[in-house]
Amino acid sequence: MPFFCWVGWFFFILFPFNYSTCCFPSSISAMEENQSVATLMDSTTSKIQQLQKAFAELESHRAITLNLRWKELEEHFHGLEKSLKRRFHELEDQEKEFETKTRKAREILQTREAAVLAKEQTTLEKLQKKRDAAVFAISTALEKQRKVSSAEPAIVSNVDESRAPPVEDKLPDSMSLENNLESSKKSSESENMELKAYPQLFKLCEEMNSEGLHKFISDNRKNLAVLKEEIPLALKAAADPARLVLDSLEGFYHMEVSNVDGKKDSSLLGLRRTCIMLMECLSILLANLNLNTLTAVISQGVKEQAKAIAEEWKPKLDTLDVDDSNGNSLEAHAFLQLLATFSIASDFNEEELSRLIPMVSRRRQTPDLCRSLGLSEKMPEITKLG
Repeated sequence: MPFFCWVGWFFFILFPFNYSTCCFPSSISAMEENQSVATLMDSTTSKIQQLQKAFAELESHRAITLNLRWKELEEHFHGLEKSLKRRFHELEDQEKEFETKTRKAREILQTREAAVLAKEQTTLEKLQKKRDAAVFAISTALEKQRKVSSAEPAIVSNVDESRAPPVEDKLPDSMSLENNLESSKKSSESENMELKAYPQLFKLCEEMNSEGLHKFISDNRKNLAVLKEEIPLALKAAADPARLVLDSLEGFYHMEVSNVDGKKDSSLLGLRRTCIMLMECLSILLANLNLNTLTAVISQGVKEQAKAIAEEWKPKLDTLDVDDSNGNSLEAHAFLQLLATFSIASDFNEEELSRLIPMVSRRRQTPDLCRSLGLSEKMPEITKLG
């Protein structure tokens, strides 16, 4: 009960209001007034006692209220303290967990770094051994060549060479081109005979064994960098390097495709990467040939065969999605590489070829492909990257 209500009640008890006195003063006698005063005086003591009890009760209520409020505050602060302590312990646990994970990650990184360094050292040692072996082989071959040259007698011919026309002038054009190709092969054999790290590679090319070539590359994929250097040289040993590469493209789409978790079979992906690499290596070989030999290797018949393969592949590219390929499509890369290697890009629509470039935009060979296909003006941003 509010304090003022209690005070008002006390005054009402002490000084009650006499309505009869106020309203009818003339009707009250002197005797009645004396009796009323005596009664009031007698009741004063009891009313003072009542007032004292009321004040005591008021004080007790006030103490109870203050006590309740303090308990509420005390409980509130105790709750805050417990909450803060709990949160502090949680943060400590998280910090310890983070430190443990960080320590484990550092240990893993150190282990991997040591493994990578060990592999690099092993690779460097192997390369150094191969270099030493190659240098020794070249030195031995040169020494043998010097001995043979010094043993041969000097022959001086006084025959008038103008009387007999050169043999090449008497040969038909086709035979002349074949001789050019043969001479190129012989020169490459003499220059690179001792540089072969994989003699089987040269043998497979000599035998025109495209299936065996695929298997050999797949088995030695861990030494892909060395293979890429030797395949252009090995292709020179083939009777028809262009046809060998075209034969190797068989099965690019004809293999069964099995899906594991939505991913294409790894053997098919490996075969397609090998096909692309062989076409790239053939391009390297062709870039080092003279015009006559180049014409002999990439004949019109070879171009027609390459065009037929491209026509077969082209409809399959229509189902490819640029977003799904993520700029790394092997199918689009192989198609464009086929056109570039065999110089048949002019037989296809330039706009359609341009639409395929985004599908291979993340592959490192794309700038060179754009230049080889004559798309430099349409794709200036990409050609500048290479």
